[in-house]
Amino acid sequence: MTEREPTVIARTITRVVVPLILVTAIALLLQGHNQPGGGFIAGVLTVTAFALTYIIYGLDYIRTELLDQQVPATGAVESTLVRDLGPVFGVGLLIAAAGGLVAIGLGFPFLTQAVLFIEHVPLYEELELAGALVFDLGVYLVVVGALLTILAVVGLE
Repeated sequence: MTEREPTVIARTITRVVVPLILVTAIALLLQGHNQPGGGFIAGVLTVTAFALTYIIYGLDYIRTELLDQQVPATGAVESTLVRDLGPVFGVGLLIAAAGGLVAIGLGFPFLTQAVLFIEHVPLYEELELAGALVFDLGVYLVVVGALLTILAVVGLE
């Protein structure tokens, strides 16, 4: 059986749409403490961008072009994918838990939100950093790590 090459239209649309998906994911991650959005939906959108790239260009493209890795022998692909994505899940879980435990350490209830305003930031003048952003970042990494692991395992089948 021969592999099908994606059409020029599919490759072009992927090159245009994937950056837009990733920018939208970052925007949703950063606005999650004030408006609808947050770590979960940003993580799902990020994985959607990787899934689209995987479907159109294939796993070898992701490993060599995006992750700058060598393509392993076919028998070692599954174990290296799970091994590479496992720490993303673990670090995300650690960040999300630490975001809540810091509040307890300071004598507040678990996941109490604090807000820090940073002034004189170029392009923004004033930047608001909420404690919920730490939790959202952890959730983002958990979702990305888990869904990319699932995508990698299912994609190898």
